Amino acid sequence: MRRSFSEYLIISLKGIAMGAADVVPGVSGGTIAFISGIYEELISTISGVNIPLLRTWKTEGFKAMWKALNGNFLVALLSGILLSIFTVMRLANYLLEHHPILIWAFFFGLVLASIYYVGKQIPKWSFNVFLFLIIGAAVAFYLTTLPPMAAAASDLFLFFAGALAICAMILPGISGAYILVLVGAYKTISEATHNFDFKTLGIVAIGAIFGILSFSKLLKWLFLNYSTLTLATLTGFIAGSLNKIWPWKHVLETATYGGKSVVIREESVLPWNFDGNPHTMQAFFLMLAGFLVILILESLAVKKPVQENAKNPDL
Repeated sequence: MRRSFSEYLIISLKGIAMGAADVVPGVSGGTIAFISGIYEELISTISGVNIPLLRTWKTEGFKAMWKALNGNFLVALLSGILLSIFTVMRLANYLLEHHPILIWAFFFGLVLASIYYVGKQIPKWSFNVFLFLIIGAAVAFYLTTLPPMAAAASDLFLFFAGALAICAMILPGISGAYILVLVGAYKTISEATHNFDFKTLGIVAIGAIFGILSFSKLLKWLFLNYSTLTLATLTGFIAGSLNKIWPWKHVLETATYGGKSVVIREESVLPWNFDGNPHTMQAFFLMLAGFLVILILESLAVKKPVQENAKNPDL
């Protein structure tokens, strides 16, 4: 796909937004990719990373391989994500520590608006579509209420933890960092990062590579064959995740990992039941701002109609 410099710049800006979302526990970069119109291209590009690309490089040259890889898209997106992680991450951590209600309110408005945005792309509503939406919402909501598992540190466990976390990260509505907390791997990985334990980090990275390459192929197949039901399920995932990012919480339990305090258990409460200053007016203003961000991202998105697969129509 031929794109202009300005179009690649927009992709990098979307990458910055994805990176900013990924550093916030409970918010998924996959949600940003979806609402900005690049999700299916991202999944298709990742799933296309395979051994035949090396054969293409050998027989047709690097340029042909790079085009088959959709390399320009990946570089533009990843550069934005990395730039965001190393810059916006500091701001996000500061806001989460000093103004948690306000930043959660902004993301709540953003994710709430994205439910409408993703849902309206479903071309045909039926009983099965509603059923898959409800199932997706129930699964995501259930994940937000689970207590964390006991920590584990075996190599096999860390491999699958990395694979599971990266799969969650590219799913709209599900946070990879939160999944690591749930399975009990967050402490081990956090300490490995703090202590520069490259063996542990390498095992997690290999698991993440395995997870994203295999899971992206499954997602691509689902979009090609059951696009409507897949969209419905992802819409449900996003809706179910709202419990995790509701701004007003009572913290029930915390733990310290690598010098960083992480919330283990919490419950959502109404603003007037919040123990402290709820900042209600400011919070609702930022929720509205989140809606406006979605409108801007939607205007930048390349809109492509969802095509139903003739051989495998959704019922």
